[in-house]
Amino acid sequence: MKRRPLLAGNWKMHTTVAEAHALAVEIGKCSEGLDDRDVILAPPFTSIHEVASVLKDSCVEVVAQNVCWEEQGAFTGEISPLMLKEAGVTSVIIGHSERRQIFSEDHELINKRMLGALKYDLKPIFCIGETLAEREGSKTFTVLEEQLKGGLAGLSLRDMQKTVIAYEPVWAIGTGKTATKEQAQEAHAFIRKLLSEMYEKDIADTIRILYGGSVKPDNVDELMAQSDIDGALVGGAALDAESFCRIINFI
Repeated sequence: MKRRPLLAGNWKMHTTVAEAHALAVEIGKCSEGLDDRDVILAPPFTSIHEVASVLKDSCVEVVAQNVCWEEQGAFTGEISPLMLKEAGVTSVIIGHSERRQIFSEDHELINKRMLGALKYDLKPIFCIGETLAEREGSKTFTVLEEQLKGGLAGLSLRDMQKTVIAYEPVWAIGTGKTATKEQAQEAHAFIRKLLSEMYEKDIADTIRILYGGSVKPDNVDELMAQSDIDGALVGGAALDAESFCRIINFI
């Protein structure tokens, strides 16, 4: 089944407002005419409103890098779904490996964020992936299953129709190492099969699964040629307009 490609740029904790403005302008230009794929950008919270304003007449959507499950309250350092929607956000990244590894977010907390985002009609981009030790210990599939079942607990069929999955092998994020196209396809196929067992095949066949982990202009074409890879979650290369423009214009 052919699914609509989705190319996402995650700027992480990079770019001032001025830098974000300039980068968004360039990406907006090179996305003109792309009507067969979706392009989204996740700038820092401080730049969301600016980037959304720059891209308001383009095909590029603006998403957030995280979200709280409550609309307001005593949650210092968090950001509410209503604040994000007011700033122009449509989707949110949840469960990124850096949130799991650096900030110790567990399945329960990630699941709360998932359910909170959906409650307020924000579409989740749910990230999963194994560490190098887990891959070398032949635990990849076990880890992916635990993360999927933990993070998606309580999500309905309707919720899943709004959800994107991103497979990010932790050992390939920001390291310059990339899973081979065969390794990436194998993981994506496993994820889709598990989703069909957790929900139903028709749902699993329509869910977009992105690959994240040192995606670059010179490997995006072969990754996107794989049958179960529906897009890319791009980090470092998304901070360079020329590189990201080549990625979103993959062949």
